[in-house]
Amino acid sequence: MRKAIILLTLMLMAVTTKAQTPQILGDNHAMLPLKVSGKYLLLPVQEKEEIANVRVVVNNLQQQSFNVKLAVDKVDYYVPLDLQRFGSDRVLLDITLHGDRRATGPVKDFACWKEMRQSDTFDATNRERFRPAYHHTPQYGWMNDPNGMFYKDGVYHLFYQWNPYGSQWENMTWGHSTSTDLIHWEAQPTAIEADALGTIFSGSCVVDKQNDRVVAFYTSAGQSQTQSMAVSKDNGRTFVKYAANPILSSNEPDFRDPKAFWNDDIQRWNLILAVGQEMRIYSSTDLTNWTYESSFGKGFGCHEGVWECPDLIKMQVRGTNQHKWMLICNINPGGPFGGSATQYFVGDFDGHRFTCNQTDTRWMDYGKDHYATVTFDNAPDGRHIALAWMSNWQYANQVPTKQYRSSNSIARDLGLFAYNGDVYCSVTPSKEMLAARGKKVKNLTETCEIVVDVKANAEIILSNAKGEQVVMRYDAQQQTFAMDRTKSGDCSFSEAFPVTTTAPTYGNIKQLRLFIDRCSIEAFDADGKMAMTNLVFPSEPYNKITVKGGKATIYSLNY
Repeated sequence: MRKAIILLTLMLMAVTTKAQTPQILGDNHAMLPLKVSGKYLLLPVQEKEEIANVRVVVNNLQQQSFNVKLAVDKVDYYVPLDLQRFGSDRVLLDITLHGDRRATGPVKDFACWKEMRQSDTFDATNRERFRPAYHHTPQYGWMNDPNGMFYKDGVYHLFYQWNPYGSQWENMTWGHSTSTDLIHWEAQPTAIEADALGTIFSGSCVVDKQNDRVVAFYTSAGQSQTQSMAVSKDNGRTFVKYAANPILSSNEPDFRDPKAFWNDDIQRWNLILAVGQEMRIYSSTDLTNWTYESSFGKGFGCHEGVWECPDLIKMQVRGTNQHKWMLICNINPGGPFGGSATQYFVGDFDGHRFTCNQTDTRWMDYGKDHYATVTFDNAPDGRHIALAWMSNWQYANQVPTKQYRSSNSIARDLGLFAYNGDVYCSVTPSKEMLAARGKKVKNLTETCEIVVDVKANAEIILSNAKGEQVVMRYDAQQQTFAMDRTKSGDCSFSEAFPVTTTAPTYGNIKQLRLFIDRCSIEAFDADGKMAMTNLVFPSEPYNKITVKGGKATIYSLNY
């Protein structure tokens, strides 16, 4: 994990005390009274077990409810429950267990009761060899979609779908990290937590300059999915939920992921929302009252899965005075190589209706591990900076890490380019990645950038002494780039993982930029016409590079 985050992690140095004895009330029910003696209750997790529901009760009132896989016979890791936040020296945990008692044995013998303890500190020091060095990850727990990203006063704010109580999907909450350079991220306190309307699904933030505030929009995932808002007066450090939530509701089962933005063309706010297999567009003058304008989706793009995480941005076509709008649509399943992926549509938007100019399906990234892509609000210099969740729903819960799961892609600047009379999305590593480039080095390392100047057809192989390898091939005649990870290392956790991904290059590639981190490879055409993101889990780092049809230069990275 990055040095800046490591310096902020709390080391497990203080004296810990065991929790009190549980009261076993049945085959699936227990209560644990606690006399608070530390800041945290460290909960032992065993991932193969079924979830247990924990209700936190103080003075006979429920303060919190969450799900956690309490250890039965083996502890995989611990997660912290902050006891100080409840403001009482006595807390009751009311625990309902959902596992099969015939398989797990008596509740009284569960390992969690012996291993559970209170402590003033929680050790978040990295214990995972696959944790990326320069990609954003949570300190612990599960992460998926990037949420609510905005830039203000020199700081990038990244919120994200987070499970604080395990490293598999559950308990959706908005985690929060900040950065001044899009590379070094600092963990911040939890931003938005579940309430009576439901857990907190994906959404967006806007910088409301006129009222000097940041406004968050998110999906409240309760019995139905509704849209809620919250307001921050301290640059996103804390949020106060709108008292009259929800602000939008529907009888559709999939109704989520609001992305709001200021539309200078109409001097109004717009909001785009994913609903089943279409996007709905709204407008507003006050960010609170929204008017439905139109829907988009029927007859366009891929419809093999649910549409999610939309974005709608106006950009200039490179080398012209023409402007077009691009609608980003993440879909799961239905990606070009299975599972989740990001498609996009280029067209026109008048503030009311989006009109698509294309008839084919287009993907922003042709790798297997690029999803939930959205852009930062209020990005500097008119840039359109995007982050993606670097995983795939086919195996995200099973990848070989436990302290945490999932990372974000490197930051990418989006644009538009013309090719053969049509307009396509360009994707280039953000300029901050160039600023992070260090010295030239002779040998391949597990964290580096490789620049490959290609002549025509080219083959690039990354390999190690275990015989594991990733093979990349550029075919100039077919105008394709492919990455084969079928022999990349550990593929055992999912049959969907070993795959070769192939991308169109929309013309010739002269230079490739490859970003290597401990568990990922991101490949870009230097001109932005091709992007491909794939996870890899080698048993030891790739330390050899073989290039045919080109010349490779390796750079260290400063992180």
